[in-house]
Amino acid sequence: MTNHHQYMQRAIELAYDTAIVNQHGGPFGCIIVRDEKIVAEGVNRVLVDKDPTSHGEIAAIRAACKVLDTHNLSGCTLYTSSEPCPMCYAASWWARIDAIYYAGTIQDAKDYGDFDDVPIYEAVKLPGADRALPALEFDRDKMLKVWREFRDMPDRLHY
Repeated sequence: MTNHHQYMQRAIELAYDTAIVNQHGGPFGCIIVRDEKIVAEGVNRVLVDKDPTSHGEIAAIRAACKVLDTHNLSGCTLYTSSEPCPMCYAASWWARIDAIYYAGTIQDAKDYGDFDDVPIYEAVKLPGADRALPALEFDRDKMLKVWREFRDMPDRLHY
């Protein structure tokens, strides 16, 4: 029987340690579980690493992939102290995580930590040129040649 409370407690402990004790970043901790065992942990280290992508979920996904020797984390569950930002949600999706459990919400992160991911969620719904950070198509015809060659490779890697 899955012990969600035990797993979430560990994610929250990691959040506390990284933010309050070590002051390495925001209060974001994450674990990845497979077959009732914690296979990886990650914490927010944005400030100490000077890396805006150094989120707890990203660190945990990278560690789990190394431990399990795969890029596909099917069969794994992610427990995180806060609802994932768009980047971490997308990484979880691409890693093929089965489910995500979170304690705090995006609104909690905004209200208590001044983290505001809502504009990012809203921006990705818009056409690229209409976003606050514009994403503009350029030289697509040249890239389509690469895509076509990749598609047509009989022995190409799949993921």
